[in-house]
Amino acid sequence: MAEKKIERLDWWPKWFTGKTINEPVFCREFLEKHRLAYTENCFFSPDGKVTEENQLRSMIYHLLELFVITGLSKKVDDIMKDLRIKAQLKELLPQTDRVHVLNGTLFLNGSFKDGKRDIVRSRFPVRYNPNAKPPTRWLQFLSELLWPEDIPTLQEFIGYCLIPSNPGQKMMVIKGNGGEGKSQIGNVLSRLFGTNMKDGSVGKVSENPFARADLEHIHLMVDDDMRLEALKQTNYVKSIVTAKGKMDLERKGKQSYQGYMYARILAFSNGDLVSLYDRSDGFFRRQIILTTKRKSPGRVDDPDISEKLCGELEGIFLWAFEGLQRLVRNSFRFTESDRARLNREMVKRDANNIELFMESQGYIQRDPEAYISSKELARIYNIWCEENAYPPVKSKTLIEYLTANQEKHGIVYSNNVINGAGRRVRGFKGISAIVHAAGSWQQVDPEDNPFKNA
Repeated sequence: MAEKKIERLDWWPKWFTGKTINEPVFCREFLEKHRLAYTENCFFSPDGKVTEENQLRSMIYHLLELFVITGLSKKVDDIMKDLRIKAQLKELLPQTDRVHVLNGTLFLNGSFKDGKRDIVRSRFPVRYNPNAKPPTRWLQFLSELLWPEDIPTLQEFIGYCLIPSNPGQKMMVIKGNGGEGKSQIGNVLSRLFGTNMKDGSVGKVSENPFARADLEHIHLMVDDDMRLEALKQTNYVKSIVTAKGKMDLERKGKQSYQGYMYARILAFSNGDLVSLYDRSDGFFRRQIILTTKRKSPGRVDDPDISEKLCGELEGIFLWAFEGLQRLVRNSFRFTESDRARLNREMVKRDANNIELFMESQGYIQRDPEAYISSKELARIYNIWCEENAYPPVKSKTLIEYLTANQEKHGIVYSNNVINGAGRRVRGFKGISAIVHAAGSWQQVDPEDNPFKNA
């Protein structure tokens, strides 16, 4: 018996046959109406990355629910798979010479193009208004929070986060004693950046191999209350700060892949970002450290300050963009005050107490003909740490650090040092201990120096 032909109704969409959904036709019409591209495991649109695929699923569900009686959720899944294939784009390169905003695209040279014509990686939820009033309340807030010479640095850093690029290779830490209001900066940036910013944890990034993938396609990660524990490892944090182009990313239960990483890190803290083991210059060199002013005893906090600051969002955007332009002109070298540079140097010195020990008095002395065994040097170092309330590093770490920096400290590593028992051991030439004996401090006898006639 011949199958009865179904008469098409005028209100049926082209993709409905009367019995089934023509998936290729559905996808074509859907993509004509909703411009999408699929790459790097994500959908992108003229509004930037589609952060919630469930929104797409919901749209498809409501389009199909009049025409699919059973298995609707499975049909939605099938169409999502087809959309990923149909919208597949080989690559969507980061555009580092422009900032996409609600009403168009602002280029670094100051020119502006109206409208949302292109599919982009990110778009900021703020309008470009060249006539926006200066953000006087925001600037007043910053003047009460930071020292005047540090405000341009913050301006450049926020501007730096507007483009998907890491040439500055810096993260920022804003440090205070608490109660100054520094977290209000994060509240404003959350409104300025929208889905291009994510709350996170520097500690989690340093410990969790999957945390970097969570920052893919993100411009800025803000740690609103950075943990004060020293990082056990720093390679993940440093790799994000210095990332250029694609890097290897991992998601739990999935094969690692190459993805663009341009997230910048901004942390608010009551202390310093230090590492248990990494005392390299590279770790500290990548930090910009700003310190806040002390909260005035008579200051009355405004509970609505966050909303008032966000009321100047268009002006704040222009202020940040001005900082970005200045940073670009300076070849991505940040304006840093003497205070900020001193902050970094002090954190570096405090975190690396080996340097402080080598500059100490009353424990060691320098002499080109002097010598000391590694074991004895580690013993004196531990005494110094105990008497100065510093946590000592392992003896192996101490010796490895001094060996790597022997030229800096005017010492020479040798495996031909004679210890007190007359045995040849590892040690250093050019340094000796002022040793504790019978309740007093005394100098090592230079006549016992095995290098004397060398």
